[in-house]
Amino acid sequence: MPEALRTGREVMEYDVVVVGGGPAGISCAIRLKQLAAESGREVSVCVLEKGSELGAHILSGAVFETRALVELFPDWKERGAPLKTVAKSDRFLFLTARRGYRLPTPPQMHNTGNYIISLGNFVRWLGEQAEALGVEIFPGFAAAEVLYDEGGAVLGVATGDMGLNKDGSKGEAFEAGVELHARQTVLAEGCHGSLTKTLIAKYDLRKDCDPQTYGLGIKELWEILPEKSCPGEVLHTIGWPLDRKTYGGSWLYHMENNLVSIGFVIGLDYQNPYLSPFEEMQRLKTHPEIRKVLEGGRRVAYGARALVEGGIQSLPNPSFPGGVLIGDTAGFLNVPKIKGNHTAMKSGMVAAESVFSLLHATGEQEGAYGLECSSYLHNLRKSWIWPELRAVRNIRPGFRYGLWAGLINAAWETLVRGVSPWTLRNHADYKQLKKAADCERLEYAKPDGILTFDRLSSVQLSNTNHAEGQPVHLKLKDPNVPISVNLPEYAEPAQRYCPAAVYEVVKDEQGNPKFQINSQNCVHCKTCDIKDPSQNIDWVVPQGGDGPNYPGM
Repeated sequence: MPEALRTGREVMEYDVVVVGGGPAGISCAIRLKQLAAESGREVSVCVLEKGSELGAHILSGAVFETRALVELFPDWKERGAPLKTVAKSDRFLFLTARRGYRLPTPPQMHNTGNYIISLGNFVRWLGEQAEALGVEIFPGFAAAEVLYDEGGAVLGVATGDMGLNKDGSKGEAFEAGVELHARQTVLAEGCHGSLTKTLIAKYDLRKDCDPQTYGLGIKELWEILPEKSCPGEVLHTIGWPLDRKTYGGSWLYHMENNLVSIGFVIGLDYQNPYLSPFEEMQRLKTHPEIRKVLEGGRRVAYGARALVEGGIQSLPNPSFPGGVLIGDTAGFLNVPKIKGNHTAMKSGMVAAESVFSLLHATGEQEGAYGLECSSYLHNLRKSWIWPELRAVRNIRPGFRYGLWAGLINAAWETLVRGVSPWTLRNHADYKQLKKAADCERLEYAKPDGILTFDRLSSVQLSNTNHAEGQPVHLKLKDPNVPISVNLPEYAEPAQRYCPAAVYEVVKDEQGNPKFQINSQNCVHCKTCDIKDPSQNIDWVVPQGGDGPNYPGM
């Protein structure tokens, strides 16, 4: 067995370590235990979750398709899965500033028979099923470092040290992180994972694919008047408040108990550095079609999260020496469907089956650590994930040519079911910003505190907390870049793309501009790491358990 790589850290040994307790990670762990039970073998599995509990950092719309769940647990209803509100109707609107025009609902967005859920509650339930099968789950432990053996293969991960001072020195309450060694390490960190991005760079996993492209989803949960509640009603919109060049749209889902989930997604390939996704979300709520639902209600929760939009042409090689990538950390979201939870779960299940076969083939032989599970990609291609994503591969990138061209292209791709002989390419989002001097300055109305709100009061509803005194987890590669480059060229867009008021340009004592990072506000959306035009911000995990704690999101 491998020994500790650094003196002073405890070592724990597992067959499989899963980093991330979302739908993909928990489904992978469950499937591994199911396969072990079916074959009469022992497989030790643990899941590390950086949130304070399972579901704490989970954010999704979410209309849920049960296909993967049925495969994982055919008796999910008898097991009490928290799927209560059946989607009953769909509306798809094109919004102008004053009106909403109903369009035919695209086939991919038909939701009858799906369920409107709290994904956080669903993940907590999945966790209960996993623990009942013997999976060890460690919430509040953030995987902060990838461990490698002498040959450069992944040996496992280490959790972050606790009790560090702001300068990185050991505080009075210091506790060293723990090394978790595994024969296979499964990365299920979600969108733009902090460890995943280092593995992609180390092993050049993107050499045969396009850059990943992303959106930023901003969500609020509202309790509305009972007479306005229509459980099961699903609304999606495009158009206003965005211009015709910017990709995005909204959702409004009626849940049980007079709750509605409302959210807005903006493609992070937008061009105007003065655009604020948060403010565009607030503008959306003033539209008559949205206002009439929310008026008289109250906002009860808020959150934000980046999501992968690149599709199949942006999928990296999902295996590397010692492990695999699953779920959103690889990029299995079906953008036209506006769903990724079913594909995330299925990718975790396919990974489990591939990894289990590898473990079974190698047994306890010497050198069973650090092997590459090369069958994973092959098995993904044989699963229903691959044809589902391939059929819609050209729809999202078609919108880079504008709204109308995107809609025409989407109609064509839907008509021919994705059999076009071409594949449209994706681009890196951070390269798309234009210089501030070439763009219109956008002005946003002050919030009224009833329907529209500011970012700080919104962050309070996310229950975000970061222990004081710890090192800042938002690292600047060059501290001079925000003021010397981003401010004159792009009006420092971090002030606007961040949905949590983390970044500010303030005046110092001499009246000069100063870049300020309010890291305690961070809701872990990862937008800064993705959109910064200089690629100068490196998002790393803070102390385990810190960040948002989304109730019912």
